[in-house]
Amino acid sequence: MLILRSLLFSLGMTLSTLVFAPLSLLTFPLPLRYRYAFITQWCRFNLWWLAITCNLRYIVEGRENIPNTPAIVLSKHQSAWETLALSLIFPTQVWLLKRELLWVPFFGWGLAMLRPIAINRKEGKKAMQQLLEQGEQRLKDGLWVVIFPEGTRVAPGEKRRYAPGGAVLARHSGRLIVPVAHNAGEFWPRRGFIKRPGTIRLVIGSPINPQGHRASEINAAVETWIENKVLEISACHSNQLNQ
Repeated sequence: MLILRSLLFSLGMTLSTLVFAPLSLLTFPLPLRYRYAFITQWCRFNLWWLAITCNLRYIVEGRENIPNTPAIVLSKHQSAWETLALSLIFPTQVWLLKRELLWVPFFGWGLAMLRPIAINRKEGKKAMQQLLEQGEQRLKDGLWVVIFPEGTRVAPGEKRRYAPGGAVLARHSGRLIVPVAHNAGEFWPRRGFIKRPGTIRLVIGSPINPQGHRASEINAAVETWIENKVLEISACHSNQLNQ
C-alpha cells in the first residue's frame, strides 16, 4: 500500500506540474505578488494531495516567531517536502538556489517566475557578491529570502557544513534570521520514493538579531539551534513510535 499510495502522489504531482507550469507563464505580465499567489497554489495542492494519498500531514510550531518585516529564513533541508511547505508558511519569498534548477523543464520555469537568487556555486566570491546584492535588494522590495545553509538535502541523523551566506547577508543587511527545524526526512526521504504516513513537525525558532555579531558567530548560533532542535524533534518521534 505504501508503494501504491506513493505512486498515486507522484502521478498527481507530475500532472499538476504539467498543468500549472504553462499557466504560470501566462502570469508573467502580472506583479510578483500575483504570480507568487498563483504559482504557490501548486504547492498547496500537492501538500493536500500528499495528505490524501499518503496520509502525511504536518504541524507548525512557533508561528508567533515570524517577524512582521521581511527576514532571512535559514532552514534544515532533509526532503523535497519543505520546498513545498515553506512557501505557504512564510510570506512572499525568494530562494537562494543553484542556477541549474532553472533549466529543469516545467519546474524550473515556475521557479524562474519567482525572482530567485540563482547562483553558480563554483564562482565562489562572485556568487557571494551576487547573494549580497540581490538578497539585500529583495529584502528592500519586501520579500523574504529563504536559504538552506547546508546547500543540499541531508538525511536524518546527518549534517553538513553550514555555508556562511545567510549569516553574511544578515550581517550585511541588518535583517533578522529566522531558523527552521523539522523532521520531514523521516517521512519523505531525500532520495526515496516511498512517503510514509504520519505528521511532520516543523518548528520556527526565535529570530536571531545579527547586530553586534560577526557572521561566523551568527552562523554558529543558527547551526546550534537548528541541529539541537532537529535532534529533539527526532527523539520525540522515536519515542512515539516505541510507545
